[in-house]
Amino acid sequence: MEPTTSLYAEPSTKTQGHPKGLYLLFATEMWERFSYYGMRAVLVLFLTKAMMMDKAFASKFYGGYTSLIYLTPLIGGYISDRYWGNRRSILTGGVLMALGQFVLFAAGSTYGTPLGQGLLYLGLGGMIIGNGFFKPNISTMVGSLYTPEDRRRDAAYTIFYMGINLGSFIGNTITSLVGDTGRPEDFRWAFLACGIAMLLGTALFQWGKNKYLHTPEGEQVGNTPVSSPGVKGVFMLIPVMLAVALGFLWIDTTTFSVIMPLLILSALGIAALILLDKSLTAGDRQRVYVIFTVAFFVVFFWAAFEQAPASLTFFADEQMNRTIFGYTLPASIFQNLNAFFIVTCAPLMALLWTALGHRGMEPPSPLKMVIGLALLALGYLIMCFGVDDLQPGIKVSMFYLVALYFLHSIGELCLSPIGLSLVNKLAPLKFSSLLMAVWFLANAAANYLAGFMSSLYPEAGKPAPNLFGYEITDLYSFFMVFVVSAALASLILFLVNRRLVKMMNAPV
Repeated sequence: MEPTTSLYAEPSTKTQGHPKGLYLLFATEMWERFSYYGMRAVLVLFLTKAMMMDKAFASKFYGGYTSLIYLTPLIGGYISDRYWGNRRSILTGGVLMALGQFVLFAAGSTYGTPLGQGLLYLGLGGMIIGNGFFKPNISTMVGSLYTPEDRRRDAAYTIFYMGINLGSFIGNTITSLVGDTGRPEDFRWAFLACGIAMLLGTALFQWGKNKYLHTPEGEQVGNTPVSSPGVKGVFMLIPVMLAVALGFLWIDTTTFSVIMPLLILSALGIAALILLDKSLTAGDRQRVYVIFTVAFFVVFFWAAFEQAPASLTFFADEQMNRTIFGYTLPASIFQNLNAFFIVTCAPLMALLWTALGHRGMEPPSPLKMVIGLALLALGYLIMCFGVDDLQPGIKVSMFYLVALYFLHSIGELCLSPIGLSLVNKLAPLKFSSLLMAVWFLANAAANYLAGFMSSLYPEAGKPAPNLFGYEITDLYSFFMVFVVSAALASLILFLVNRRLVKMMNAPV
């Protein structure tokens, strides 16, 4: 367990409930996640069934898009820290994402035409840039509502994470029912619903930000930094960012990989920018090293976890018995299992961490992440049992996918909200948003790898994909890749977790 003498592990003296600002951010994030996850639930199906992409290309396209979704928070976090502040960034990002969804609605109305193809890229570009401004800033604001020593932070981020998944559940349900109907022209209604949800979330934040977003002492949080040289000129960067993002997505999916090299250079560049800052103490640097280390390990988690809207959706669509009580469920709706388990289990996990903390038995954050990776590997191992020696024409029981999503959801609760809280606790104040963006940079790399791994999904009548000499001949060998990678990552992180805890508690 973490030493109780740590600056970041002192018991809180506060006994009151969570601040109202947490619930404003909860609701704002809920509507935004409705928008993002609702669209994502049907994206690969829209690409394959309406835009007529093959599975391998659609997987790589999905991976390129979602990696850029998590890459742009690097820029959005920097602009927020230096120029705009959290509030202006969140509002700008919300408007851009709403516009992106409405453009996707237009793409869904003109699919099969050159105009539809262009609108697809433009709509996704709006989502990419908008998310860059929105995502790192709303996560940072959660921690701003608490003092550094307040032990309620982990519970607060778990509650916040519940809002994420509640939005995902509602969004996935609606978009699956109105969009994944078997008729390509219906995908547009999913995008329209997501655009409306994004507008609602943005309006809600605008309404409550001045009233509820403040520190325990009453100081407003997230305003324009005092040292900001100005805010208007930065708006000129938005069309430039959009053009660059669309260019990267186009080149990466049609010519050669540019996104992964960009991710690597971004990680190296951001590390140099932070670690060469002379104002940081030795303890600050050690904590920054911890953030980069755990971010590296979560790449393995998300690369396997993010098969949900890609290869696991292909599996549900083609290889799984989806009929229950005479009704055939849409393939995309099974992604809701993750959100359902998060929403139902998040309060229990928050209570568990709080109870263990009161007894001095709460495991340190890196060890929680070890557990998360191990549960991820176990989920795919169960899938391997389900598809082992699967005969042609035989469909798998939905039990296996339900079990996988349950284990992955508990693993996610052990890793993702804990990681968000860890970054917020350890990041030096002047780099808080930028280091939160580093967390999302790990997600960017993972999503890119997820798209690549999904492109290896085996298909009858096509050559068996090959991964470093390992031939993926069937679903068993495909899912075993994720078992091995997640288990190895869990073992290595377990071996170094004590060293990481020591670095987290380095003197200020």
